[in-house]
Amino acid sequence: MAYATNTKETCINMKNILMGVHYKKYQWEVCGDFKVIAVLLGLQSDYTKYCCFLCDSDSRSQDSHCVGKSWPKRQSLTPGFKNVAHEPLIESSKILLPPLHIKLGLIKNFVKALDVNGSAFTYLREKFPRLSYEKVKAGVFVGPQIRELFKDHQFETVLSKKEKAAWESFKNVSNNFLGNFKAENFEELVENLMDSYKQLGSNMSLKMHFLNSHLDFFPPNCGDVSDEHNEQLYHDTSVMEQRYKGKWDVAMLADYCWIV
Repeated sequence: MAYATNTKETCINMKNILMGVHYKKYQWEVCGDFKVIAVLLGLQSDYTKYCCFLCDSDSRSQDSHCVGKSWPKRQSLTPGFKNVAHEPLIESSKILLPPLHIKLGLIKNFVKALDVNGSAFTYLREKFPRLSYEKVKAGVFVGPQIRELFKDHQFETVLSKKEKAAWESFKNVSNNFLGNFKAENFEELVENLMDSYKQLGSNMSLKMHFLNSHLDFFPPNCGDVSDEHNEQLYHDTSVMEQRYKGKWDVAMLADYCWIV
């Protein structure tokens, strides 16, 4: 079951959606972004101390994350304890981690660690002129833009030694673990990613935490649960909307169909 709706992500709305699709009867596995996962499991949103549904890691202790990856397992998801606000709507074992959103988080961490006055940041501003300075600074990119950067050898020439090491490790994990192909040395690739990001000065985000501490929770083939095709559709329609200035007509639809 993949979550795809414009409904506001609240516990009540999620509960109504699950009731509408008779979730209790079918008990599908669920894949959604981390905000949706938090709501489904009853966790508080935003930046909380205990934000992982699998363990009791302290998200506010960056030093602890740098020296270890093993944390005590959560014993339960009980409202009122360790940032749990509501009764969980599904079992945590039914959660599928979203590869695309982890990629988006990784590039965000990478870009936020760049020097805004450096050549790499300047290159990104020039390559994606439609993105505002604030969005580039915050590392807000989408899947097609990431794939475009992966193919851009010119981008690698403007990176410093530390930046290039982090970028290469990000590419390796994306192509050899978070996609349809899982390399035999995927654990080593993830370890290199964590080390290079640490050297770059990136903070430990929740998405990096799952790579660092819960590799065994990922599905055997991350590509099976990726929603990159859906995101490509949203990206393409967004481009069309800009081109036709919001006028949805037959010409716009024909143009999009021709591109597809």
